[in-house]
Amino acid sequence: MRWLTLYARSRQVPASLAALVIGAAAVWALSRDGGGGPGDGDPRLSVLVLALGVMAASIGLGGQDLALDRTAAIRWVPRRAAHVLLAGAVVAAVPLSVRALGSDMGATAAFVLRDSAGLTGLAALGAALSGGPNAWTLPFAWLSVSLFAPPATGTPTRVAAWLLLPSGTPEATWTALLLLISGTAAYAVAGPRR
Repeated sequence: MRWLTLYARSRQVPASLAALVIGAAAVWALSRDGGGGPGDGDPRLSVLVLALGVMAASIGLGGQDLALDRTAAIRWVPRRAAHVLLAGAVVAAVPLSVRALGSDMGATAAFVLRDSAGLTGLAALGAALSGGPNAWTLPFAWLSVSLFAPPATGTPTRVAAWLLLPSGTPEATWTALLLLISGTAAYAVAGPRR
């Protein structure tokens, strides 16, 4: 077997992809009701698909044996960074594909890319702080805060609710970019916590 196949299997990529596709199909079915529901201009369905995908992919940010990962004779920093960035790209591709099929889930391409980047960075940061099995907790917590936060009026509330703000909002863009860079760097350098 090739190293890429072994790596994908050890990181539970097939199970993560299955969870992402099933979640996207369920949300797509919900958004097709067409009766003025949440899919009409409301980005919450897209954010739910992105959060579900990132949480499913975050489980694979830790390997089966962390001691083996740390003693391997290969350079892990570029592989870990590539893993995070590729996971974010795949997660972003799913809502964009659903949108291309004709189901508008209330989000633009820039919105989907920004939120996917920020959530992926949060998951990578979660893996570096609490390990791969618990990496999903940071994206879930921030999603919960965003969904129930009061309306974004000042800078702190805009940073807290960045997931649901329109795609041209500077606070949301900078928050997502900062989360992506810091999370990817922390995970790439330190790896998942034991």
